[in-house]
Amino acid sequence: MAEDPQSSNTASSPVPQGFWGKLLNPPKCSMLRMIVVGTLGGIIIWGGLNTGMEWTNRTEFCISCHEMTIPYEELKKTVHYTNRSGTTVACADCHVATSKNPIDYGRKFTMKVLAARDVIGHLTGYINTPEKFEEHRLDMAKLVWKKMKDADSKECRNCHHFETMDTSKQKDRSVVKHEGAIEDGKTCIDCHKGIAHKAVHTNLSPEELAKEGL
Repeated sequence: MAEDPQSSNTASSPVPQGFWGKLLNPPKCSMLRMIVVGTLGGIIIWGGLNTGMEWTNRTEFCISCHEMTIPYEELKKTVHYTNRSGTTVACADCHVATSKNPIDYGRKFTMKVLAARDVIGHLTGYINTPEKFEEHRLDMAKLVWKKMKDADSKECRNCHHFETMDTSKQKDRSVVKHEGAIEDGKTCIDCHKGIAHKAVHTNLSPEELAKEGL
């Protein structure tokens, strides 16, 4: 009986080893087992990623780079840290915050990646001293202002909303400014620079001040 050439070639072809071998020749298992393993694996990966992000969101982690104690000490002197109501914000509330929408996880992850620039700046020696931090402070502030403006001050709106402001408890000037901001489509950061840290927006050039409407 003649041997089937195709069968012979198949039998003699080498079976890939390692990762590619497993990928091309997956083990036979039940659909239930695949679902269970996939679900557990997803939970572990997602949980680990989220835990890592939340752990690095702690203020203690942020100020572990000693130059970051500079803006933190400035924050502690403002109403955003101590006030009559006892509410306070941490670094991540303004610099990594997302909206309260549970599906806005993508923005949170993106902000964490962008925040990693400060860690890189510390490790590479770019801002690893108070003197270097002050030298680059305005440039870093511009990046934060742009990020917040592009997101319509989402970080601010997690706590502050035009719709729920009690104007009867605001100064007349604040009422006028907020009404004008609504009419002009302005966002929080357009007017509220320098409220949590050193007011470096005063160092902007005349052209930049005019562009910002300051």
